[in-house]
Amino acid sequence: MAEHRTMQRAALLDAARSLLSDGGTDALTFPALAERTGLARSSVYEYFRSRAAVVEELCAVDFPLWAAEIEGAMAAEASPRGKVEAYVRHQLGLVGDRRHRAVVAISASELDAGAREKIRAAHHGLVAMIVEALAELGAAHPRLAAMLLQGVVDAAVRRIESGEDLDTVTDAAVAMALHGVGGASGSRVEGGSGDR
Repeated sequence: MAEHRTMQRAALLDAARSLLSDGGTDALTFPALAERTGLARSSVYEYFRSRAAVVEELCAVDFPLWAAEIEGAMAAEASPRGKVEAYVRHQLGLVGDRRHRAVVAISASELDAGAREKIRAAHHGLVAMIVEALAELGAAHPRLAAMLLQGVVDAAVRRIESGEDLDTVTDAAVAMALHGVGGASGSRVEGGSGDR
């Protein structure tokens, strides 16, 4: 019986991922979950008390897996620059992954306090991964730099989600991460006397 409930719960979460990926948070309804899983609508309530509870469970399950993949990609790099590049490239490479698309849909939606807190904690976990590499690269305020870098990644995700070319956006985000807004010739901007 417990195994059956675990399988049904997993099926509901998988259906929720599909609904979020295909139609955003508006598509995540109990009738849609019931239809996707073949359960009666009333049975869905036996597993989750509300839509927010489904979202919280997805955050609890998917964010750690996503973060572990990014951490693994960074660990494979020896240099701090390589770690920064892996941090950016791997997050953007996950944009097509159904779990990531669900996470993006969740992050963009109106959520209750519990779900928002889980997302905030997950983002803090991502940011914490890159602080040390940024400190090694000489960032004066590595934690602030990490938060700004995650902002670049989040903006790049939105560009890719809106239909821009994955490789173009990824290369631009990596260049910004490693060289600033000036790209490879970013040193020209340091003195503040560049084009205004």
